[in-house]
Amino acid sequence: MADECFGHPRLAVIYDPLDPDRSDLDAYLQIAEEFKARRVLDIGCGTGVFALLLADRGIEVVGVDPALASIDVAHAKPGSERVRWICGDATDLPSLQVDLATMTANVAQAVADPQVWQKTLRGAYEALRPGGHLVFETRDPARRAWEEWTRELSYRVTEIPGVGSVESWVQLIEVSLPLVKFRWTYVFAADGQVLTSDSTLRFREREEVERDLVAHGYVVEDVRDAPDRPGREFVFLARRPDL
Repeated sequence: MADECFGHPRLAVIYDPLDPDRSDLDAYLQIAEEFKARRVLDIGCGTGVFALLLADRGIEVVGVDPALASIDVAHAKPGSERVRWICGDATDLPSLQVDLATMTANVAQAVADPQVWQKTLRGAYEALRPGGHLVFETRDPARRAWEEWTRELSYRVTEIPGVGSVESWVQLIEVSLPLVKFRWTYVFAADGQVLTSDSTLRFREREEVERDLVAHGYVVEDVRDAPDRPGREFVFLARRPDL
């Protein structure tokens, strides 16, 4: 099940305007270039921002996401016909042979259920060609990112064309490591509607992630820093071995 911020039609439409700075994707674009990827699977593609950036570079892209409302937003964007969109997840994909599979932003951590996480790693592995790579990021639990998830630090009012003024903020609900639960609240000035979206992220230790990858047949080639959040995240680069 997708969180309401991705699955509710009214919230999916405002997701991009509320988070317009996607410089975090620059590192993934560089990795795609580094590996000379011509076919990419974007797991948890959301509203299609990264998938369309790849398509703009002539890369063949499959974008998969469980939230139909987000897929609908992606479909409505210019150039969307160049991407193959799938409403679903990495646990049940068609036969693919991609050079690169990605899980950007919070996608890997949003797969909080351990069994679904294992199935996701397996699904990505099966989608890769031999020698292909899986790349994703996850926050370092030691940095305790959730301590910044407060109304005081996150409250803002955003003017969105065609929608009007929207208030939004995040509040922490529960910390029971490795799980952290939080709630986003959205208030639409146009009609006063208040919508909320609850999310749960799993904060995995670096060693745990490496063990999971190796257990599913990957070779962990590198664990990098996130250029836009230095010292706060791990970026894993894992390869499906050549035949």
